[in-house]
Amino acid sequence: MEYAVVLMDSTSYAIKGERVLKDAGITAKLIPVPRHLSSDCGVTVRIPADDIEISEGILKERRVPFNEIVSI
Repeated sequence: MEYAVVLMDSTSYAIKGERVLKDAGITAKLIPVPRHLSSDCGVTVRIPADDIEISEGILKERRVPFNEIVSI
């Protein structure tokens, strides 16, 4: 399965994003940010790549701030 990550500015946004996506039925999991995407220490939300568009819509609708969603 291919995955994507939702890059966010803070751990609290990542935790909220995971909860919001799970509540909407998306398979979401908190993981460390892959080093090739950011050298900052932190977490991100991993989702199935097939759910990028719907996840983006859910996060925007629920007003969860995020920077971008990147396929990995």
